[in-house]
Amino acid sequence: MLSNKIARQLGHPTQSLIGWVLSKVFNRMNWVLEENAVKMCGISPNDTVLELGHGPGLGLEAAARLLSGPNGKLLGVDHSEYMHQTAAKRMQDLIASGKVTLHHCDVASMPFPDNSVDKVFHCNCYYFWPDLRAGAAEIHRVMKPGGLMVTALNLSRVTTVASRGWIKGKNWRPEVYMEALRDTGFTDVFIEDKIDKFITFQVMFATAAK
Repeated sequence: MLSNKIARQLGHPTQSLIGWVLSKVFNRMNWVLEENAVKMCGISPNDTVLELGHGPGLGLEAAARLLSGPNGKLLGVDHSEYMHQTAAKRMQDLIASGKVTLHHCDVASMPFPDNSVDKVFHCNCYYFWPDLRAGAAEIHRVMKPGGLMVTALNLSRVTTVASRGWIKGKNWRPEVYMEALRDTGFTDVFIEDKIDKFITFQVMFATAAK
């Protein structure tokens, strides 16, 4: 029973005791991933940047600091209402200024025009999508040709979580996601090991086809 509750909350946190605890865990464990995903996007001051599954908003904060140009814009989507509200509170000043816009929606159905986003990043996210190809196709749709997507994960931790049954199926495997990206038009799809603050993690890169 508890295992099933944890599995549901990992993929879709709600305003509950377990959801609150997991949000604190996300803050502590995901910071290195979020920080590096933002850094490796190579964000320019006037880019339009999108974070998928933004959670409590750590990556949004890091990306917002880099978008200093007058046309710089930050977008975020999360299908958890609880995470959407948490991040909206964290980013409320930038939302009020129009610099940041957050949407409570599914990755496979985002309210953005075609070819409108320069950079995309996400952390500990894709393995909870019900349809990887639908998600990958939608990301490719909203990205400008030649735009870069960066995905950060701690594969060791993800493997452990999957072994406990908290992530269902095989979508958590990087090679499955990489195949979905290639099948939906991404090029230069590859993954690298990185180390920061004595933590080993993985970063996946993919470029929207020109």
